[in-house]
Amino acid sequence: MKANAAEILSARRIDFHAHAILPSYVDALRILRIDAAAEEGFPLPKWSVESHLQFMDEADIDFTVLSMATPHIFNGSANEKLSCVAARAINEEFAELCRRFPKKFGFVATLPLPSVEGSIREFRYAEEKLGALGVKVASNSDGVYLGDERLDPIFAELNQRNALVIIHPSPARELPRAGVVTGKVMALYEYPADTTRAVLNLLANGTLEKFPNLKFVVPHCGSFLPYMKQRAGAMFQMLASMNLMEPVNFSASMRKLFFDTAGDPMPEQLDMLLKITSLDKIVFGTDYPYAPAQVILRKKKVFDEEILRRGWAEKIYVNNAKALLGG
Repeated sequence: MKANAAEILSARRIDFHAHAILPSYVDALRILRIDAAAEEGFPLPKWSVESHLQFMDEADIDFTVLSMATPHIFNGSANEKLSCVAARAINEEFAELCRRFPKKFGFVATLPLPSVEGSIREFRYAEEKLGALGVKVASNSDGVYLGDERLDPIFAELNQRNALVIIHPSPARELPRAGVVTGKVMALYEYPADTTRAVLNLLANGTLEKFPNLKFVVPHCGSFLPYMKQRAGAMFQMLASMNLMEPVNFSASMRKLFFDTAGDPMPEQLDMLLKITSLDKIVFGTDYPYAPAQVILRKKKVFDEEILRRGWAEKIYVNNAKALLGG
């Protein structure tokens, strides 16, 4: 159990998808020459611990699992050492924040993916020395996607420790940005597209079978995966019959994943998500501060009314998250 396990297990409502815009992260982007507004099509939101705590109080959230914001802190192999230094600084600052507010915050570690040695070293340090609850991984890191064999040594290390692995989208390396609306603001289309691309790659390459102890959380109500269940399942079977890939049980593999509700779960996405998973694999998420507090509160009111009507509130808010964090 991690350092603040008692706080987690005593919490009533747990937010699994929220970010902190830390000074160490802002510094890392500057040092690595990563322009968040240019890459994301959206400026970094304003954040403070005071505003986050106020939001949690207004939203009736007891405990939040914090992760690094986006974009990811890797800008080419020539800057790998800088990324490793940045990851350490970010994790140290996260840990200090969580020590100040142990009943309110835990964090998942930032890794300098796709650096293999750097990521393994940082995971060990963050878990053993800083009390990290798991790790955050980008859907792709400098063009290396989850499921790529180059990342297997990292996942083997995570697997040995039954690690929690929270996925977050990252823009693809090359995109049609000019003259197309989806190339302007990543959250509109590219984020769910890249999440879906990464998870399909995990499934197609048998990552979940190779590393069965990993506990993956897919963001944003599963992104486009509900649509892909039938199409990808059929395609995987066809490709396997042509000896173009190893056989994969798409539905069975999908059931191993957890999903958060960040985004717009009501009125349709929650029911779409339940086409590919079961209720015990769904955890709550807000995406604060990327969505303004008042917007999240309005959405949460509708969401709460619906899951209370269905009798699902205790499962989604409490039991599933505790099983994931404490298991």
